[in-house]
Amino acid sequence: MRTEDVLAAIATGMWCWDNASGTVTLDAEAARLLGLPAEPVQLTEAAVRSRFHPVDWNEIDGVVNLAVAEGTLAEARLRIMDGHGRVIRTVRSRSKPLVEAGEYRLVGTLQEVAEPQPGTAARTPITGDWRRSREAFLLDAGRALAEARSTAEVLRVAASLSMPGFSPDGLAVFGVAGERLTIIGHHGHNAGDEGPFTSMSVDTDYPAAEVVRTGRAIYLPSPEEYLRRFPVSWPLAQRFGRESWAYLPLVVAGRTMGAWMAAFKHQVAFTPDERSVLTTVARMLAQALARAGVAESERELSLGLQRTMMPVLGPGIPGLHVAARYVPTGGGLQVGGDWYDLIQLPGGRIALVIGDVQGHDVRAAGLMGQLRIALRAYASEGHRPDAVLSRASRFLYGITDGDGDGGVAGRGVDGAVGFGNAGIGIAGIGIGGVGIGGVGLGGEDPDRAAHNGGPRFATCLYMEIDPVTGVVDIARAGHPDPAVRMTDGTVLLRPTAGGLPLGIDPDTDYPTTRFILEPGETLMMCTDGLLETGGHDLDSGWERIRTLLEGHDGDSLEDLADSLVEAVHGPGSHHTTGPLADRREDDIAVLLLSRQGPAVREAPRRTMMTVAQAEPERIAAARQHMRQLLHDWADEDQLDSAVLMVSEMVTNVLIHTDGDALIVAEVTCDDGGRRLRVEVADTSDELPHKRHPGEMASSGRGLVLMEMLAHAWGVDPRGEGKSIWFELHEPAEGKSGG
Repeated sequence: MRTEDVLAAIATGMWCWDNASGTVTLDAEAARLLGLPAEPVQLTEAAVRSRFHPVDWNEIDGVVNLAVAEGTLAEARLRIMDGHGRVIRTVRSRSKPLVEAGEYRLVGTLQEVAEPQPGTAARTPITGDWRRSREAFLLDAGRALAEARSTAEVLRVAASLSMPGFSPDGLAVFGVAGERLTIIGHHGHNAGDEGPFTSMSVDTDYPAAEVVRTGRAIYLPSPEEYLRRFPVSWPLAQRFGRESWAYLPLVVAGRTMGAWMAAFKHQVAFTPDERSVLTTVARMLAQALARAGVAESERELSLGLQRTMMPVLGPGIPGLHVAARYVPTGGGLQVGGDWYDLIQLPGGRIALVIGDVQGHDVRAAGLMGQLRIALRAYASEGHRPDAVLSRASRFLYGITDGDGDGGVAGRGVDGAVGFGNAGIGIAGIGIGGVGIGGVGLGGEDPDRAAHNGGPRFATCLYMEIDPVTGVVDIARAGHPDPAVRMTDGTVLLRPTAGGLPLGIDPDTDYPTTRFILEPGETLMMCTDGLLETGGHDLDSGWERIRTLLEGHDGDSLEDLADSLVEAVHGPGSHHTTGPLADRREDDIAVLLLSRQGPAVREAPRRTMMTVAQAEPERIAAARQHMRQLLHDWADEDQLDSAVLMVSEMVTNVLIHTDGDALIVAEVTCDDGGRRLRVEVADTSDELPHKRHPGEMASSGRGLVLMEMLAHAWGVDPRGEGKSIWFELHEPAEGKSGG
């Protein structure tokens, strides 16, 4: 005899639920049990879902997920409903999840079971074998309540708990405010039903009030018992049509902070086992509410700090679009040292600054607030970018050198005392932080440095722009370089000269880099959190962000800012995790600036960078910069030639002169294709000459290479120094973009 015939003989159906395709296959008996014609059928998940009681369907999801995670059977009782919403039978499901490539299929059986009588051990909608054990239920309830992060989540969890044998259909949580009861939340009642119970005196003849006064639970197994013990408040409870009630104290650290009511539409005897379950749930509920209250207070403080310290960009700036985002991801109070600012300067110029103070704690936030105000003050005085950062470095060095008290009270600019006091109060509940990137100064442990209040440093990028001309002056203190998205979608890191992070050496110089932001171009400044969040390092993180910038379609900077943050901090980030999965998450700050004006799609790509005598390692950055500029150049040989010639030209400047090398590159388009022109200028008047090096010579091949590889090249004397240049032409048929 076939297995199908045996199962049909004992009124047992088979079903297969394919989670990947969202389809459910039923044999004839399973279809009959679901109220369908008794014939094999394949339905959508939505069609099958409509046959189950909605409460049962929601809860079976947890049963299935647990079975998938543990590799066990998923067992549950489910109420079947007809097209009019009436329960026609209860079935028992036993199924085995088969996991393949991250998806699963449930293969199992359906069998009708007798409807339990009121008050028996099957009153709950789902009473699978794994839930029948009181210990299993309490373990599940404790885990769910422990994961709740807000009062609303705690109440939702409490409402969804399916107690073994006697699930309540009405819940209410009462709090205490002075001498009066308050309703924290309720379930199973209509909106407005809580009115008579709101702001009730604790001296009222009401069960919850007595529980708060005495700290002892009250069990009322019948309406007659309720009327006998609380005749005054009985009319308030009578209209809900309940048969049994349990009121339990919510006790935290020996203090009764409120009461929990569980009401039942069927009579419950409140046996010792049932009272034990209710008491344990009440204790877990009280702890969860207390934790949620502390967490909400911390979040409120965190949001308050953020609102206080994060600037408002204010009204629109003629000629410019600006967008910014700040996301605290450091844990604890979710405050840290990242910040951004926009400063109006005399003469119509605008200053934008972004920075990151070492640490993720309140002290880092306090130092950030002081440093931000100091930078604003120095900028408003009219100092140039290099002078602003030099003064800010001396300021930070002065307020942190030898500072070991862990606070910032009494130091620096106005507002520091408030942060210092906040730091003392928060330290009392154990909130701490660590240094950025897990790296301390001078071998110092960053966790200990942050906790003990040792010296701190800050990275910073300070930029001034003229909205009319687009001239940008940037000074950088150990911060990631800015990036520029050109009008044709090409994205380049803009190399800028820089110095040490602020606060390390009070005498550090910060050279200024100048370039022009063309109309339609977008400049991005960010902290390292945008690059490294999700287990990335700076290189892999930059590739992720560059792809997003190149793929952005539209003119809205707000949409672009949201996309950048969501890609590293939202659901999308889970699909792009980097190789450093154990890296601590960092705060994120990003600032976007776009210059208005008629953007020309075929406008030339222009870029420049300086390689100083003291920074020969930047030759490698120059090669990489050239590859980014020519990212869509069709001829790989020409691309390699351009990179080689740039490397030779810059190396010759550093070897044969005493000055720095200034690289200017431009890609232009015309009907004949595209042309690359690269100039490398220096301050030496000595003109290069072509030599004929032997096989063993280590130099002298630069001009020979240019003559062989370039379509055109030359040397132009200038008033001070000279410029060596070359050109490469890409024919029109090889052109793939502007």
